[in-house]
Amino acid sequence: MQVFPSHTHRNSSLNDAVSLPTIPLYRSAPPLEVRLEEFESFAIDRLRVLKGISDGLSRGKKPEEMATLVKDLWKANMRHQHASEVLNKDIISHFVLRLVYCRTEELRKWFLSIESALFRYRFCEQGAEAQRVIMEEFDLPYKATSNVEYESVKEKLVQVARSLGQNSSTVDAIYYKVPFEEVPELVAGRKVFLNQGWAYVAMNQVVSLLATLFRSQLSKALILTNRKWTSSIKEKEKHRLAPIVEALSSSYLGPDYSQPREYGEISLKDIDQVVKSSFPLCMRHLFEKLREDHHLKHGGRMQLGLFLKGVGLNLDDALAFWRAEFSKKVGLEKFEKEYAYNVRHSYGKEGKRTDYTPFSCQKIILSTPGAGDQHGCPYRHFSEENLRAALSRMGVNSRATEDVMNKVRNKHYQLACTLTFEAIHGMQCDAGINHPNQYFSDSQKIFQQKVDSSLKFVFKTNACEL
Repeated sequence: MQVFPSHTHRNSSLNDAVSLPTIPLYRSAPPLEVRLEEFESFAIDRLRVLKGISDGLSRGKKPEEMATLVKDLWKANMRHQHASEVLNKDIISHFVLRLVYCRTEELRKWFLSIESALFRYRFCEQGAEAQRVIMEEFDLPYKATSNVEYESVKEKLVQVARSLGQNSSTVDAIYYKVPFEEVPELVAGRKVFLNQGWAYVAMNQVVSLLATLFRSQLSKALILTNRKWTSSIKEKEKHRLAPIVEALSSSYLGPDYSQPREYGEISLKDIDQVVKSSFPLCMRHLFEKLREDHHLKHGGRMQLGLFLKGVGLNLDDALAFWRAEFSKKVGLEKFEKEYAYNVRHSYGKEGKRTDYTPFSCQKIILSTPGAGDQHGCPYRHFSEENLRAALSRMGVNSRATEDVMNKVRNKHYQLACTLTFEAIHGMQCDAGINHPNQYFSDSQKIFQQKVDSSLKFVFKTNACEL
């Protein structure tokens, strides 16, 4: 797979080059020339699918809900204006993300898990003939059990089917006899009959076997890709592809919150109230520490300052806000000399005049606060005791706190924040929290809806009295 600048036209098609099943197995890089803009945009589209799957699994969605979610995510993100290019996009995007996620053990583990889940759901969506073609691609060394062997274990197979709530009359007569260690998921769920180290896998369960094989092949491929990346590709492409590859794993894929949208500006007189009602824990903690210590280190100032910019605090009010706090600690003269420039710079009024964007959850989670720093993600960087205390101050009840802590222990930090949002607002957040400014915006929407409902109730009551 070769990558060319955006003005170069791709002159080959994978569909013309090779014949593939409906779900590619990604065993070798495609013989394609890929434009640089597609290299990144295709990867981002697939990443939206993978992150959506990850969020759904983390939230404990049921299998049928996940199947619908995956189907909708794929349809929304992996389409192409030219139908003949859909398969190309599928394969290109996988190989780009393979390059992105091969670089560390943590990244490989996540990519391996979610890509395997994606394969499983896509396979189950296929018709019987398409599934057969995919199975042939794996070149399975197992044969279906003979009629004689099937009859000898049929009673046991019926018992397994009944234990799974299936009608014994619908037991599939086609079974594969495979080593039990190759279908650990089915064994763990007691979904197969085991006999002398062999598992009898029904045709409608074969996806577990294929998913295990797919995962094994991808795992080996990621290791090889990492070796190639570190030995040659990274250095060779350090000025072109490397910056894209290194940024994609921590990319924020949602709206840009560099400027407030729905609610315009907030003023200094509003800020203390909206902190209590609509600030996520990370920003609320920074705000409270600023009020308490009248100072924040650079990381904290950037994280809170850009958030405040995104929720609508204009430059003049921002300068007044930081001046009022810092002057109590360092004095007015030192603030104007050492800190005011940074405030103006973050608003694009100094230096390169860049319109800086508020930090996303992913960027905050991946930050590494040092001694004395207050920035970062509380769900990742707080001790359990401090996090429990902070949640209690926000009004999160004990039951919801336990749910949050369970997500934290499993390193689902954004989902922990989502559960906090839901506990405080009494409403479900289906999209999940991916950005502090999204938290603020969604909170303000709910608050405004409650105000509007109250007003309607008052007007209706007064009208009835008249």
